[in-house]
Amino acid sequence: QVQLAESGGGLVQAGQSLRLSCVASGSIFRIVSMAWYRQAPGRQRELVASINAGGGTNYADSVKGRCTLSRNSAMTSVSLLMSSLKAEDTATYYCNMRGYLNPTNWDDYWGQGTQVTVSS
Repeated sequence: QVQLAESGGGLVQAGQSLRLSCVASGSIFRIVSMAWYRQAPGRQRELVASINAGGGTNYADSVKGRCTLSRNSAMTSVSLLMSSLKAEDTATYYCNMRGYLNPTNWDDYWGQGTQVTVSS
């Protein structure tokens, strides 16, 4: 019932910028938070940035100062602007939504992932 449409991944040179976007659609009762995670080969999936319903944001130390997470008022669309990209930013990036499909049940929902490759 929930679809997270991710876009913006691709190949980029070190030092350049890239914007990742995620649009949520479907039978969503309430969105609690939206976030971007990433996973590089052989490594654990890690949180990159998140935003909650109150507008509060959280960034991983590794990207703080280089990334900005923005959203629309309904939290159905979030964008992550990544700048000054480094080779270590190379990973598959996943959009995450925590929300309710009805008044009583919540769960985490994931996009299929979009690849970001930074060359140096």
